[in-house]
Amino acid sequence: MTGATILGCAGTRLTPDEARFFARAQPWGFILFRRNIETRGQTRALVADLRACLGRDAPVFVDQEGGSVQRLRPPLARDWPDARAHRGGARAARARHRLMAAELRAVGIDGNCAPVIDVAGPATHPFLARRCWSDDPARVTELGLAAAEGLLAGGVLPVIKHLPGHGAANADSHHDLPRVDLPLADLDRRDFAPVRALADLPLGMTAHVVYAALDPGAPGTVSPAVIAHLRGALGFDGLLMTDDICMNALGGPMGARAAAAIAAGCDLVLHCSGDLDEMAAVTEAAGRLTGDAARRAERALAARINPGAIDIAALEAELEGLTGGTDAGT
Repeated sequence: MTGATILGCAGTRLTPDEARFFARAQPWGFILFRRNIETRGQTRALVADLRACLGRDAPVFVDQEGGSVQRLRPPLARDWPDARAHRGGARAARARHRLMAAELRAVGIDGNCAPVIDVAGPATHPFLARRCWSDDPARVTELGLAAAEGLLAGGVLPVIKHLPGHGAANADSHHDLPRVDLPLADLDRRDFAPVRALADLPLGMTAHVVYAALDPGAPGTVSPAVIAHLRGALGFDGLLMTDDICMNALGGPMGARAAAAIAAGCDLVLHCSGDLDEMAAVTEAAGRLTGDAARRAERALAARINPGAIDIAALEAELEGLTGGTDAGT
């Protein structure tokens, strides 16, 4: 049975210990980082080895938003700008992400932890502000949907993030625990609006953020009240993974973090460091995909298509025309 995890590995090649562990743990999928990526051939080989450990075509994810969060760099991918620098509207966002999908598929990657659908605001921490499309929820929704459509058309599963919304938080969850003290009505009207509009997309990622109006004592990733609001009031029924549970916004041992996330209603625990001892604890605590989580996982995989051939040069020219060359990468 498939484990309720997405896991990373330490380097550019699997070690024998990693291969044996993944074969036993059977994570639902994997995630790669800059430490795992050197060349096109090496990355393709690593992806193939990861899947071979499981004996199935498991999804392999990466964070490829563009700009400051871009794990594939030239010459493996274009040097995409941050979302905030995007020009040209929804058609350009769709073209940008269709080209991005082709770059990812060229190295065997078929999942992207993007687009960010957080709404920028006056309190948004700089680590996130440049990654937000806009301070207008309607524009975030429009561009986020177009980006997701471009990825899906290219055979790459999009993961909308950070649910239900990170824009009103004024701390970097990699280092600290952010807190939002806005009334729920304000959050639903603005910060949570893109989630409600994009609730039919197949995958999402949580935010390690305390929403005082829903649960003043726990960040969203491990809060049953926040996950219930996401599933109920906001209508998101996609496969829900945690943000990386190694981040400092969460406290306690890794196994306890994983167990709390699953108990709160997350479907999958994302662990990114590649530390084998930590992954063993997380795998045991997260358990296996069953029930509604297994159903959502199957539905997400069903959205992963084998894309048809595209005219890359024509799409590049279209994007350049739509953006005046500002969003076409180099």
